Amino acid sequence: MDSPFFTQLHDDTTSSARTGVLHLPHGDVQTPVFMPVGTNATVKAITKDDLEEIGFQIILANTYHMYLRPGSDLVEEAGGLHGFSGWKRNFLTDSGGFQVFSLSKLRNISDKGVLFQSHIDGSRHLFTPESVVDVQTQFNSDIQMQLDVCTGWGTSKEESVKALNTTTAWAKRALAEWKKKRDEGYKGTLFPIVQGNFFKDLRDKSAEFVASLDTPGLAIGGLSVGEPADVYMELLEYTAKVLPRDKPKYVMGIGTPDYILEAVSNGVDMFDCVLPTRNARNGSYFTRDGFLSIKQERFMHDFGPIDKECHCKVCQNYTRAYLRHLYKDQEILSAMLASYHNLYFLNNMMKEVRLAIQEDRFASYKDAFLKRFKAGNIQ
Repeated sequence: MDSPFFTQLHDDTTSSARTGVLHLPHGDVQTPVFMPVGTNATVKAITKDDLEEIGFQIILANTYHMYLRPGSDLVEEAGGLHGFSGWKRNFLTDSGGFQVFSLSKLRNISDKGVLFQSHIDGSRHLFTPESVVDVQTQFNSDIQMQLDVCTGWGTSKEESVKALNTTTAWAKRALAEWKKKRDEGYKGTLFPIVQGNFFKDLRDKSAEFVASLDTPGLAIGGLSVGEPADVYMELLEYTAKVLPRDKPKYVMGIGTPDYILEAVSNGVDMFDCVLPTRNARNGSYFTRDGFLSIKQERFMHDFGPIDKECHCKVCQNYTRAYLRHLYKDQEILSAMLASYHNLYFLNNMMKEVRLAIQEDRFASYKDAFLKRFKAGNIQ
């Protein structure tokens, strides 16, 4: 059954993939969708105009980083993230939950919330489920995430149970605060997060609870945190199957074609990652034949495009030899052009994915794409 938030369009007959539309305050978003990460309300090395030109309808910003600098009060004064950044389409904001995982040496978790020590100046800040909702409301986020505790690969079951219990309690508190904000006129939605580490019984428990909250959408957390690829695929498939089909599902932190296509095949609608732009800054380009490292000497006299089949303005106007020169000389333009290409590549892949689903051939598309991508036969 469709909701005011999400319309399902077509179920692929060869997999669990499906197309749909998210109806958000700053415009509709076609799904499945890859969302570029703009940690500080900017996707690194690329302008908002270029993001619009490529065709993105939603990007991310990071609550922890934007709260610390420039501060949520200033962002609110500027008209939220949209007014502050000039990006007029949708923003999804994470809650700081990933920083609970990645900045483990700079935080302390209690039932009340997370006490962070700022990585900028050492000051201390308490994030609670309620305060994180309040901050994301100040940002005027179109989709906001609950504060959660993410655990990495290899965490004991005892610690995983403790983290899940905390995440569950925090979801209830976040939901109550979000409902207050909605009553006050806030238009954005809240996604709770499935956790449970790599224990199926914990995943079952978390999924059942998250589904019971009956929020417009939900997220699958705690994947792509150091586990082997086969474990990722197994737990992704397992978790997706036990979640309600009628809600949009978001897997956090995946950005390579193999992980994205695996998620799509399991009915996942949304994903994000810093990898495309991080790779770009390190001279690594996405191509249909795998990752191309522009720093290699063999490209010094190569006057062809990065990818002969790509129609982006980088591939149409710049040669491998020139792009290698920019990278080796550490020119800022190197990161800008590589970031544009990598994001164009993924956005174009998602267009192809949606078309393949619509034509009931996603399974064959996925197999053919990955066979060629993983072969890595870059000429």
